[in-house]
Amino acid sequence: MSLHEGMTFEKTWKVTGAEAADRHGNPFVHVLTTPVVVEWMEEAATAGVQPHLADGQGTVGSTLTMTHLAPTPIGLVVRVVAKLTQIDGRRLIFRIEAFDEVEKIAECTHERVIVNLSRFHEKAGRKAAGARAS
Repeated sequence: MSLHEGMTFEKTWKVTGAEAADRHGNPFVHVLTTPVVVEWMEEAATAGVQPHLADGQGTVGSTLTMTHLAPTPIGLVVRVVAKLTQIDGRRLIFRIEAFDEVEKIAECTHERVIVNLSRFHEKAGRKAAGARAS
């Protein structure tokens, strides 16, 4: 594993109507919706660390505390920057910021946990089988 504290990962997206709040249950609010900002923040962290993990490893989100600071109109580009601030065993802590073309629109602290994907999927499969049997 070649991860180290201080690494940064960046991704950009163009906001379309599909990411608008009014398409996600908040009528008459035609700007980027908060759940999509959260999704993009997680995706920047996930995509950034994956190439640095051992074969068979992945990460899962465990906590995310986000503040949505400003609205972003449809059509603008959003840049998300995830900084790996702490590594504590399997726990990875990120400070993530999102910016549109005008200003910072959101910030968060996010924790991901490194998992063995085979064991993770086996556990989820046992849970699904148990739920179907009930």
